[in-house]
Amino acid sequence: MKTIASWLSVTFLGLVLGGCSAVGAGSGGAGETEIRSGKIEQITLTQMQTNHDSGVGAILGGIGGLALGSLVGQGTGRDVAMVAGALAGGVGGNYIEKKKYDQPVDAQQIVVRTHSGVLVQVTQPINPALAKGMNVYVEGTGNEARVVPQS
Repeated sequence: MKTIASWLSVTFLGLVLGGCSAVGAGSGGAGETEIRSGKIEQITLTQMQTNHDSGVGAILGGIGGLALGSLVGQGTGRDVAMVAGALAGGVGGNYIEKKKYDQPVDAQQIVVRTHSGVLVQVTQPINPALAKGMNVYVEGTGNEARVVPQS
């Protein structure tokens, strides 16, 4: 029975750690970044959701639950308590991490008209150096796009 509990613990830990891997993280090497230039047409204050789903809360909660479960009983009951404690701790740790760190942050939605006439909208953390009518660069694409002032 200890072998089954050991395999369940190893499997659970593997699943939790596998959930921490980045999906679509790219090649990791130096790459090209698209830079467009234009003029800010509109700035609107808004909020954006952060993304702090690192999985650390689930891992620490799972380890804590596993440790507490190992203190309960002996034999098969202890093995079941360890697995249940690890699962409950993982869920609880993930919940606490999201509640504490996934709070919306103030942001600005910026509309830039590029020199080619295309409108580009970017939502990013507030940059007080930006103002309507300012010449700017739009660096990057997708979720990684940022508006920065031209020097």
